Amino acid sequence: MQALEVIAPGLHTTVQDLGRTRFQDVGVPTSGPLDRVGLRLANALVGNPAGSPVLEMLLQGPTLKVAADSVRVALVGSNASIEIRAAAPRRIAAGESVRLERGEVFRIGALGDSICAYLAIEGGLAIAPMLGSVSTYVRGGIGGLEGRRFQARDVVPLNLDRVDARAERTLGAPFDLALDQPIRVILGPQADYFTDEAIATLLSSEYTISPHADRMGYRLEGPALAHVKGYDIISDGIVTGAIQVPGSGKPIVLMVDNQTTGGYPKIATVISADIPVVARRKPGRAIRFIAVDIKEAERLRKAQEAAIERQSREIHVLA
Repeated sequence: MQALEVIAPGLHTTVQDLGRTRFQDVGVPTSGPLDRVGLRLANALVGNPAGSPVLEMLLQGPTLKVAADSVRVALVGSNASIEIRAAAPRRIAAGESVRLERGEVFRIGALGDSICAYLAIEGGLAIAPMLGSVSTYVRGGIGGLEGRRFQARDVVPLNLDRVDARAERTLGAPFDLALDQPIRVILGPQADYFTDEAIATLLSSEYTISPHADRMGYRLEGPALAHVKGYDIISDGIVTGAIQVPGSGKPIVLMVDNQTTGGYPKIATVISADIPVVARRKPGRAIRFIAVDIKEAERLRKAQEAAIERQSREIHVLA
């Protein structure tokens, strides 16, 4: 057997790759990682293709046992560490790779300032895709391990039974969580369903992430936003990052497991470059919005892609 055995599952650990596309027209969300930047850099650290499946952890990670000759793993996306339980315990900082041998037990505890983090395993996971992806969509019960989050005594199958002994690698700079960065949005597509005061309130107020936040959507606490044409519309398509406003007037930022259609008006849409930034923020964290146009949103996404490529090239051998 070549696997990782789950001793303790963590709060919400699932398998994710870059997501399930081409099925939104039949009601299947894309799923994939909350933070695709963290996923890609974790894979880069262990030498995997960018979209290889990884373990996504929310708030607190799992305890795992190596059931293979050797594995190499790397954690990215938080300021937590990999705690290796042994006669001489050690910690491996996030942003560094480490090689572990059969029987070793390691733990990822509380994730610190970020709600999500990613554990990549060299060679990837031996899990068959469903609808073109291994991403776990818990509400639909598809992907990953039986379409659910991890449980104790689960076995996570690996593609490799052994990895080479070589110098370990590290990111060139600490992973930037961008926790204080304003979130850029494009107004609409139903901005006309809100008063001018509501739009001004959205762009001038500080909101906080509610405890009622999950992979489907982050509910926000703060000033209510007044509708001018009511809060029901004919259901239409929804994208990740859309900010729906139901009758309560409290906005909801839709995330990667979002429904594909909905009947509440959407005052604005978070630009794709900032969805990972929103995703990292824990309940209680502040969030502010600023408006940009589509041209600027496209420029920012291109700049982000270039930064990921640069960071992947800047990975270097640990001294």
